[in-house]
Amino acid sequence: MNAKAITRGTAWLSDAGLRPTRQRVCLASLLVGDGENRHVTAESLHTAASSAGEPVSLATVYNTLRAFCAAGLMQEVTVDGSKSYFDTRMDDHPHFYWEDTGRLTDAPADALEICALPTPPEGTEIVKVDVVIRLRPA
Repeated sequence: MNAKAITRGTAWLSDAGLRPTRQRVCLASLLVGDGENRHVTAESLHTAASSAGEPVSLATVYNTLRAFCAAGLMQEVTVDGSKSYFDTRMDDHPHFYWEDTGRLTDAPADALEICALPTPPEGTEIVKVDVVIRLRPA
C-alpha cells in the first residue's frame, strides 16, 4: 500500500474521531486510499486486505465495517435481506444490483423521482429510503 493511500485512510478515520489502529488504517486505506468511492462486502475487503499482506480476520473486517458505519463514514446497503454491501458514498443515492455478478454500483440519482412516501406509523419517522434496482442480462 502506498504512503498516499495510508495518509488518506488515516485522515478519514481521524476526521470521524476513530482511533487509527493498524488494522483500521489498512482497511480504510483500501476503501478510500485512491479517493474513489467503493461498494464492498466484508468478504471482498477481507480478500483485498489479505492480498495487501495485512493479516486480518473476517470477523475483524465485519466489526470494523460496522464501526465505520456507526461513525458515519459508510452506509450499509442490504440486498435480499441477507447480502450486505458497504458504501463509502454517504449522500442519498440509488443503486444498481447486478444479479449475474453480484456487484452493487451507483445508479444515476437524477433519473429517479420518488413522488410520495406512505405516512409512517404513529410515533415513528422515516429515516432513510434505500432504492436498489436489480438488473440481469436481457
